[in-house]
Amino acid sequence: MASFTRLIRFLARDGRTYYGDAILPQGVSDIRAAKQARLIVGDIFGTHTVTDQVADIRLLLSPLAPEDVRTVRCLGLNYEQHAHESGMPIPKFPVLFYKPVTSLSGPTDPIPISRLAQEGEGLDYECELVAVIGKRCTDVSEDKALDYVLGYAVGNDVSHRDWQIKRGGGQWSLGKGFDGWAPFGPGIVSKSLIEDPQTLKISTKLNGKTVQESSTADMIFSVKKTIAFLSQGTTLLPGDVIFTGT
Repeated sequence: MASFTRLIRFLARDGRTYYGDAILPQGVSDIRAAKQARLIVGDIFGTHTVTDQVADIRLLLSPLAPEDVRTVRCLGLNYEQHAHESGMPIPKFPVLFYKPVTSLSGPTDPIPISRLAQEGEGLDYECELVAVIGKRCTDVSEDKALDYVLGYAVGNDVSHRDWQIKRGGGQWSLGKGFDGWAPFGPGIVSKSLIEDPQTLKISTKLNGKTVQESSTADMIFSVKKTIAFLSQGTTLLPGDVIFTGT
């Protein structure tokens, strides 16, 4: 389905915004190290071409343009360690909530804290593996679920615990859905490079200090289980973004 390896959306030095395939130095896998990209033409969810035209990267943006995003689905309590830390029982089914599209932002964008979110305490980070749907699917089985993935990214499900739980009455989207509270990127890595999303290290650094460190193997509901479950009776569309929990 996809011919790119590391999809990025970026502001080029000519002042225009493009989709591109990041060009990395030899032996480097971190997309942030890319200085240039091969431009992509066509439908990133369908027929597209990675051209030989190269552009200089000025700024990495949110990997998907707002008009290319359908929904932002998120899972809560999807790591055993996190459930134990929170004193919550292991869920029997994926815990689903939604964020608005306006919550998405780029990997280096400042995270705005609105006046409402400055009330009380509980501002928090949640590092997550993000799966992007690339093909329309309904009632998909677990063994076929990953066939519908465009690629993977890393994201931060920014949360305000007071509004999420205490003030919001358990309405998670209220405490997690402020503008800019779902930064992700720096790009979308093709599923051809990540054949098994359950073998990835995942961590968060805050002011240089590691504050989260785990493996996606600790997920209660794997990516394929999540996609299979979410597609039951509900059609997933190209451009659906799924934050898989912290």
